[in-house]
Amino acid sequence: MADHQRIHPETVEPTPDLESQQKPTAPLVPRGSSRSENGHPTEPHPPFQRTIPIQYSKPPKKKNWCRRCLCCTLCVVFTLVILIGVLAAVVYFGFDPKLPKYSVDGMTITQFNLNTDNSLSAQFNVNITARNPNTKIGISYEGGSKLTVIYMGTVLCEGAWPKFYQGHRNTTVLNVPLTGQTQDATGLLSSLNAQQQTGTVPLVLRAKVPVRIKLGKLKLPKFKPLVRCRVNVNTLSTDNVIRIRDSSCSFKFRL
Repeated sequence: MADHQRIHPETVEPTPDLESQQKPTAPLVPRGSSRSENGHPTEPHPPFQRTIPIQYSKPPKKKNWCRRCLCCTLCVVFTLVILIGVLAAVVYFGFDPKLPKYSVDGMTITQFNLNTDNSLSAQFNVNITARNPNTKIGISYEGGSKLTVIYMGTVLCEGAWPKFYQGHRNTTVLNVPLTGQTQDATGLLSSLNAQQQTGTVPLVLRAKVPVRIKLGKLKLPKFKPLVRCRVNVNTLSTDNVIRIRDSSCSFKFRL
């Protein structure tokens, strides 16, 4: 019996593809990039991004409120200025106001001596003439006034302006008593004696008087003007007659 021999086919391995084994001769190009003329890859272009405008929130209404407040304030101030201007025009053209006039006409000294404690005691009587030249305006002098006599910045004596009403085109003569005491007055008295040798002693009379103006039947609010008089006298002695060489007074409004 003949032997049977099985012949198995020999497994043949596939030969590799030469093209797949061939190495690339040029560098790989990344995706999204291009190759330059020299064969080198260029940088990829950035992706296109769409710009969206930024929307800011509306600012608060504080600025608008401040503007409205400023406008209202300016309107009120402007209205007040107009009203005051109209009132001043009515008073000026309707009443023809004039400032009152004052003059110091006389002065007597009943006491002016140096005490043992070097203080100076003084008592004056001052005659003041007040004139109201207005034909439609009255002047009411209220309480709380103050009248002082000053020499070289030092107050010698003080008193009160009388309280009274002065009518239209009226002239009133006032006799105002003043008293005072100055401490450490030795140097002041020496300076005053040297000044008296010249024959002229400068004094200042200052009055602060609360006043109410009457326009017909209307009384304006109270205000306090300042009356200031410069007076030159020949001496400040109780033994001699005091003569007023000259005097000048000014009237200033103070609200």
